[in-house]
Amino acid sequence: MNTTEMVVLLDDAGAPIGEAPKATVHTTDTPLHLAFSCYLLNRSGELLLTRRSPEKKTWPGIWTNSFCGHPAPGEEFEEAIMRRARFELGTDVTRIETALPDFRYRAMDPSGIVENEICPVYVAHIIGELHPNPTEVADWVWVSPGLLSGALEHTSAAFSPWLAMQFPQLLEIGAFQAGARA
Repeated sequence: MNTTEMVVLLDDAGAPIGEAPKATVHTTDTPLHLAFSCYLLNRSGELLLTRRSPEKKTWPGIWTNSFCGHPAPGEEFEEAIMRRARFELGTDVTRIETALPDFRYRAMDPSGIVENEICPVYVAHIIGELHPNPTEVADWVWVSPGLLSGALEHTSAAFSPWLAMQFPQLLEIGAFQAGARA
């Protein structure tokens, strides 16, 4: 069984043009590739924020959304989201909903490593307890959307650039309001 995690490479229009090992993609000249971000909600409507492990290649130690990942070639987003929730957070998710289907960004971390992704954003709900993988998650906290909004206004450098770009758009469309997404 091949255990090399692969990512889908994309052309500028977002069409698949190939595959590459995930371990080789994130460099100072990262090609455009497919990814996703997911925001996990609990029964109280709080968001799970995670602090990236110091072992992460990009933005180690930075606070970010609940979890991110890359769908494998041929893998549906919902399958990839469930796989990464189990791997990163040791939990299962339900009610996976697309919030920002066309989100795309490019950002460079302080070490010079570039993220260059077409990265649809999802909101899902947790099932069960968290058992975070320490190679992925250094810390975690449940927060209200209002608290995160205030924190981003005052300390945006403490958060990943994709969170800082995604979160205002998610608030604008009401992604965290009960019943807002059908």
